[in-house]
Amino acid sequence: MGALADEVVVVDAAAIDVVLWQPAYIALGSNLGDSRAAVERAIKSIAALPNTQATRRSALYRTVPFGPIEQGDFINAVVGVVTRTPLDDFFAALQQLETELGRAPRHQRWGPREIDLDLLVYGHECRDSESLRLPHPGIPERDFVLYPLRDVAADLYIPGLGRVRELAEWVPDRGVQRLA
Repeated sequence: MGALADEVVVVDAAAIDVVLWQPAYIALGSNLGDSRAAVERAIKSIAALPNTQATRRSALYRTVPFGPIEQGDFINAVVGVVTRTPLDDFFAALQQLETELGRAPRHQRWGPREIDLDLLVYGHECRDSESLRLPHPGIPERDFVLYPLRDVAADLYIPGLGRVRELAEWVPDRGVQRLA
């Protein structure tokens, strides 16, 4: 037994390919066509992404549009996943999914859409680039994000913003309706 204690094991860290599961939360919304079906289809598509498992999903919510554009109500939800896909690849996969699910090119901020997928949180990542900001900066002011996110991860601490449960209590309710 003493001989084993004297052995030195050298490991080449670069040769070890360990990819940890990262929790991620995605907000979904739609207000064109059959919005309920679009959101449900998007949730199933996210769960089917490679190296990704859906862990929780919120109820569906009917919400009034956010922003200055006159349009119909949205159906919103949040899905929580764990993924081994690196952040940039995961974000690219979500953008590709949006296109596949009927998202038209973005011509109008806060305009109507067939489907919208917003990456809210990915692990403990903080990023502020032109294409991706994490955590999503709109979280604290959006009831249509916070109410469904509270269903999925009420105790989640979002770096720089706070705990979801507390953020949801502080955001003004603009008439969010939880659907059965």
